[in-house]
Amino acid sequence: MKAVVYKKFGPPEVLELREIEKPQPADNEVLIRIYATTVEKEDPGMRRSRGLNGILKPKRPILGMELAGEIEAIGKIAKKFKPGDQVFGNAGMKLGTYAEYICLPETAALALKPSNLSFTEAAALTNGSLTALPFLRDQAHLQEGQSILINGASGTVGSAAIQIAKYFGAAVTGVCRTRNIEAVKALGADEVIDYTKEDFTRRGCCYDIIFDVAGKTSFSRCRRILNPGGTYLATFPTPAILFHMLLTTAFKGKQKVKFSATGLRAAEKKALDLRFLKQLAEDGRLKPRIDRIFSIEDIAEAHRYVESGKKNGTVVIKMLK
Repeated sequence: MKAVVYKKFGPPEVLELREIEKPQPADNEVLIRIYATTVEKEDPGMRRSRGLNGILKPKRPILGMELAGEIEAIGKIAKKFKPGDQVFGNAGMKLGTYAEYICLPETAALALKPSNLSFTEAAALTNGSLTALPFLRDQAHLQEGQSILINGASGTVGSAAIQIAKYFGAAVTGVCRTRNIEAVKALGADEVIDYTKEDFTRRGCCYDIIFDVAGKTSFSRCRRILNPGGTYLATFPTPAILFHMLLTTAFKGKQKVKFSATGLRAAEKKALDLRFLKQLAEDGRLKPRIDRIFSIEDIAEAHRYVESGKKNGTVVIKMLK
């Protein structure tokens, strides 16, 4: 099978498309033919930096976490899926989705693909939605009628957060740059703020929840527009965020700062969420925001694009057929 392999840390050119042995499923595993994967913001970091995926050399030489594809074979005791099932999911830190095939436990973060989405769209749906959902549902306990501001509303997580927040019945304000205003409105935002023209922290409005997806503001700047008892959600665990988490936890009834390592949740919990997200997608209430689509042969170019900081939505990789 074809796979993108890297044997040393470095620039995008260390990624090589090679022919390697096709895996065979263990008794409790499924073999998935991958049709689409993604390049997430973490991928270039693991490619170029020691520590994230090994020290002396890459611990796992095939990157990639998201996937959409088809079950080709199952192990002797695997029962959750059958050959021919179209699935989407997340391999987590097992990595390995930059390849034509992967074997995963049947208990991995997998679910049947939304019937109304292509493989490309399904692969793009997973990362942002699996991040946004637990933040809004489990950390913020978002309720109908509450107000939420999403900073970074046009990106992978932000675009999913808008749609999930609307599902929960919230009034949504999105923050993005000028060129993305119409796209954010189309996702369902009730109001959109152009951060190139206005400082949203100096508006007169207040919100029950502020979700800083972009990681480019702070609780200190935002607390003036956060209602008493409101929640500030951060996707980046900076020292300041961790300090404010400890501080606000000590004072019940006051504003809260929360962070969650959503990517490290148990595969079983992710699988449950994928089934929920599948239903939202099939009901027309959730769709991915795709920035660009690259072929697997252009994986180095895709990494360069993600590293450029210009990514605005999900970057999808189409596999060979």
